[in-house]
Amino acid sequence: MNSMSKKTIIPFGPQHPVLPEPVHLDLVCEDETVIEAIPQIGFVHRGLEKLVETRDFNQFIYVAERICGICAFGHSYGYATCIEKLMNIEIPQRAEYLRVIWHELSRVHSHILWLGLAADAFGFESLFMHCWRLRERVLDIFEKTTGGRVIFSVVKVGGVTRDISDEHLAEIKSTLQGISADYAQIMNTFLMDASVKNRTVGVGYISKADALDLSMVGPFVRASNVDFDVRMFGNGAYGDLSDFQPITSTDGDCYGRCVVRAKEVLQSIDIINEMIDKIPAGDIDVPVKGAPAEGAEAIAHLEQPRGECFYYAKGNGTKNLERMRMRTPTSVNLGGMTKALQGCDLADVNMIILTIDPCISCTER
Repeated sequence: MNSMSKKTIIPFGPQHPVLPEPVHLDLVCEDETVIEAIPQIGFVHRGLEKLVETRDFNQFIYVAERICGICAFGHSYGYATCIEKLMNIEIPQRAEYLRVIWHELSRVHSHILWLGLAADAFGFESLFMHCWRLRERVLDIFEKTTGGRVIFSVVKVGGVTRDISDEHLAEIKSTLQGISADYAQIMNTFLMDASVKNRTVGVGYISKADALDLSMVGPFVRASNVDFDVRMFGNGAYGDLSDFQPITSTDGDCYGRCVVRAKEVLQSIDIINEMIDKIPAGDIDVPVKGAPAEGAEAIAHLEQPRGECFYYAKGNGTKNLERMRMRTPTSVNLGGMTKALQGCDLADVNMIILTIDPCISCTER
């Protein structure tokens, strides 16, 4: 190292023009090179998990849903699954299928939202508007089937609160067919653009070995050629899929993460279509009586749009849980994010963070 070189600490965030999340980093730089990134978290800590002591297990599902707007449905889905394991409740198959349909729609809207934000960071304002125009059509499906566009409140312990008629299911398939055609064109425009490749290829590289050592999850780890996706274990209605293979990339850089997340939109649309074709008739919920037994514990895993989310619950014999814990994907991806930032140019910091797609609302509960 040059003895004359000087290190500079540059604060990055929590407010930044191209970042949708309040991420704060202390960037240790030598000239224009980042040699270390030190994350500072806790700006929006809300203590939501503590509320299980004052809200019963049915009420808390609405708190869990408000941990994050983008991941809202997934949190209610994962929490309900955990409590159902805790109380040995088996829900109807139709309810399992409806949950998967809504969850994959949430993944579609989350990834399209991300693509729009990434396009905006590149200066592709028209692509940004096209992405959000498509996302609005997904939110219209939510509004028609749940009554909400961000918070849905359709999951309950024991099933779901709303059904989707065959007519509306057919309408969803038709809408997704149109979205798929438009999105494929947008995706190809983004991934084949020379300026996009110039900003992302070889930037923020994470090897497969480092990805495994850092326990990364979601599209972040799959872009480093690790084929791990909770959906492949066949939990719930995912077990009825004819074939599910995680989308991976061997690139390990920002471009690889863009490819994985972009292609997952089309994969989710295929999953929804298969669920609609196979959905069984029947009830959408079962009666839930009693409370979790004292000392009873359960865990659940769910593939959120940003990766594996882990849920833990412990009962105490009352309707208020003893403990509720969620380990969100961004919590474990922060280590990978700091690794990806080491050695990068200062100008590439925002692009690396955007391709990782952190969710600070989920992380700071």
